[in-house]
Amino acid sequence: MSGAAPHPPKIMGVADLAMFYIVTGVSLRWIATAAAFGPSSIVIWIGALLCFYLPFVLAIVELSSRYPQEGGLYVWTKQAFGPYVGFMAGWSYFTSNLPYFPSVLYFDAGNALYIGGTRWLYLRDSPAFFMTFALLALAFITFINIAGLRFGRWLHNAGAVGMWGPALIVIVMGGIAWWNFGSATDFTPQSFVPVFDIKHMIVWASIAFALSGAETASFMSGEIKDPRRTIPRALPIAGVVIVSSYVIGTFAVLLAMPSGEVNTLQGLIQAGAVAAQRLGATWIIVPLALLITIGNLGAASGFLSCAARIPFAVGIDRLLPPVFARVHPKWGTPYVAILLQGGLGAVLCILGQAGTGVKGAYDVLVSMGIIASFLPFALVFLAVIRLQGQPPGVKVTRLPGGRFTSTLFACIGLATTLAALVLAAFPASDEPNKLLAVIKILGLTTVLLGSGTLVYVLGQRSAQRAG
Repeated sequence: MSGAAPHPPKIMGVADLAMFYIVTGVSLRWIATAAAFGPSSIVIWIGALLCFYLPFVLAIVELSSRYPQEGGLYVWTKQAFGPYVGFMAGWSYFTSNLPYFPSVLYFDAGNALYIGGTRWLYLRDSPAFFMTFALLALAFITFINIAGLRFGRWLHNAGAVGMWGPALIVIVMGGIAWWNFGSATDFTPQSFVPVFDIKHMIVWASIAFALSGAETASFMSGEIKDPRRTIPRALPIAGVVIVSSYVIGTFAVLLAMPSGEVNTLQGLIQAGAVAAQRLGATWIIVPLALLITIGNLGAASGFLSCAARIPFAVGIDRLLPPVFARVHPKWGTPYVAILLQGGLGAVLCILGQAGTGVKGAYDVLVSMGIIASFLPFALVFLAVIRLQGQPPGVKVTRLPGGRFTSTLFACIGLATTLAALVLAAFPASDEPNKLLAVIKILGLTTVLLGSGTLVYVLGQRSAQRAG
């Protein structure tokens, strides 16, 4: 351990935490993904809200009040099922963020092209551009996070504005375009009926995944002022913004352009550009693209910040080498864990691009991220069910109805999570090499998760020798 304090300082209050939940809870790429499948995706958003987001938030509130220390779901699942399951839950979540970084930064790169107007659009199919952008962005957010939340929270707060701001702009412009020119999409009762085929059902997993993010701040509970009170107060504030951005934002994109023309990598800025051209307000495209770029940088920084706390907490438990428990002597941050997260994310960026185009790399990275994230989410719901047998204590936040209500919502969330896990393994319908995509998704996911058991066994042996 370095000479600094063993834990980072407490920084975030209710406002900072609400903005952090927004920047990690709103991902503009999912608005484009949903809009590409037409009005029925709005119904799926509402279904995901009721069947995943609400149960997940309720689980987070209860578990974070039971165990408010640094480490989040790693600590919760360890308390419920023992150190091995806790370690694997933390490992799975940690590894899920490795493909998340290049995937969200690929999306960011596609939108950043619009900052240059039409001059940069020739790069939209350039793997070299997308990879370079992702690697440079990873280096930037890694440095910001080593400097700590005193600096990083400003990027997170700016990123939160960059998330709901563009959604609001597109909503307003889509409404004006609809008022003046009519809707680009026919909203008939039949169009809202979900289509039960593999192509559409795969997207359902992405929509449920889009509503994750409520778990993020709990990894940094040690850096939140009075987390037992602050987390339940910040989550509802952020939840209203998150759900509104997704549902109304998807509707606005469909008002501006037909679903068949929506590009999943550039859909929101694309819809904004179409609406701006129809309204004669093309000047707004550049600031809109800039906001989206900042928003996604803030989101990537937020997830790097929280996920890096997992090897830090595991290092404190001596299941990883002691170097991971070190904090920076000047900034008090777990800098070794942050460097590991950023470096491995860069490796996944390169591996995900191998043998495929920009769109194919993006789809593979998204599928890997969903699978590796939903595994620990399933364990979170199981932990809620398991821990109902323990006395809640006076400081634990419980739902009205107590054990029955908590178990009911946890079972609903668990069923949704397991269904999304299965659907995420299917390759995208427009993937030209489906076998290669499946091999990449399952192979890389297996490597990421299988290596966790090896790391755990080695960590146990090292801790025993040290003991």
